Amino acid sequence: MNHFQKIKAHVRLSQTVLSCWLATILFGAAASLSADEFDIDRGAIDKTTPPIGTVIGPDNVDSFLDVLDPDLAALISQDWLTITVGQPLSFRPYEAYVGATEQYGNQTSLGSNPGELMNYVAGRPFPGVPTTDDPRAGEKLAWNMRYGYSGDAGEIPEMYWQYIDMRSQKVERELEFVASQMRFKHRHVIAPVPELEKNPYDVYNAITLEALDPGDVAKTKLLIFYNSDDTQAEQGWMYVPLLRRVRRVATTARTDSFLGSDITIEDFLGYSGRIMDMDWEFKGTTYTLLPMYTREDIQPSTRKARKQDYNFVDFHGHSGCFPNVTWQLRKSYILEGRPKRSDHPIGRRYFYIDAQTMFPIFGKVYDKADVLWKYLIGGLAHPDTHIESNRGSGVPMIDSSSVIDVQSKHCTTIQLMTLTNLKSVKRGEFDPSSLNVGAR
Repeated sequence: MNHFQKIKAHVRLSQTVLSCWLATILFGAAASLSADEFDIDRGAIDKTTPPIGTVIGPDNVDSFLDVLDPDLAALISQDWLTITVGQPLSFRPYEAYVGATEQYGNQTSLGSNPGELMNYVAGRPFPGVPTTDDPRAGEKLAWNMRYGYSGDAGEIPEMYWQYIDMRSQKVERELEFVASQMRFKHRHVIAPVPELEKNPYDVYNAITLEALDPGDVAKTKLLIFYNSDDTQAEQGWMYVPLLRRVRRVATTARTDSFLGSDITIEDFLGYSGRIMDMDWEFKGTTYTLLPMYTREDIQPSTRKARKQDYNFVDFHGHSGCFPNVTWQLRKSYILEGRPKRSDHPIGRRYFYIDAQTMFPIFGKVYDKADVLWKYLIGGLAHPDTHIESNRGSGVPMIDSSSVIDVQSKHCTTIQLMTLTNLKSVKRGEFDPSSLNVGAR
């Protein structure tokens, strides 16, 4: 057994012991089960977190294996990156979302068939602590992930993707995008609540992504719908400027490389496919370091936004592929999804879902031979330390992301600036007929 295998084996054992200890302390018969799940247990976190400001690198990683994913610990031991431990803090969602969970959470249920969600109105569909005794706990977690609080409408006026060859450690290409998002149903803040009146495609949420630069991809625009009824066929369209036409995005195309990057459409937001298309399994609860931070605790890049007082997140580590942010200890649920499609290119997805926000902050993708293929890392900034208009929103701000292909030694990094709960985002922006109208 080599050094990296020893690290992984030790972490797995340590995480099992830690999880059992935490379960006894936090979730046992003597523990209070009525605690607000939208708060964090600072007592448990403070007892376990490494000292704030600790830099975890190859020389000391063995001392922190209990709070690291084993594959990430192996990367640190190989000097691919270092991790700076940040101050644990609460990412409590907006109170309207918390209130909706209290009002409607007990009435939501799963149908007899995968993909059927019954009586969901708003808030977190399945509140409470998941248990491995529940055979459908993984499916419930997937729905909680899908309906995590991300605001009712928003836009990304600036987003930059860099394609990096990790062998030469050079940036091959940079693309610029704009994006927008709108919830059609299960809204919490922006009127009308809980849903829009006009929804002919019966969608829950819609996102657009448009390329601005360079010229060979400029004006390419993608529109993806998240169906309200998960059992229906996936809906998505792309305007291809070379063809001057709008084309439907086939289900199989969602697992192809998007515009030559390391990202697939299915990778968007952690997982943008149908819940019913995966076999979901809840793998347990743990406390682990995740890339969640305050803007004050990071050293941003020199790239500045054009119209906001904002500097984008920087990247560091091997080839500049890892968000240069602090990582804090978080209670996490481990969720695994295995595709049901026989021709699907991956073998499984493995997520650490932050228990407070239900965001899949850190994930791994394995190939069909069950060999680690890609890391999915999303940096999450606290909204109260973000752009002024985002403060008080309760929406975690994803302002950095990277997909790292360890097999081909290539990565795609993303710098973005998000504006949330904008009344200026209009319903018409998400109609397929508008994709090639007014293209930049």
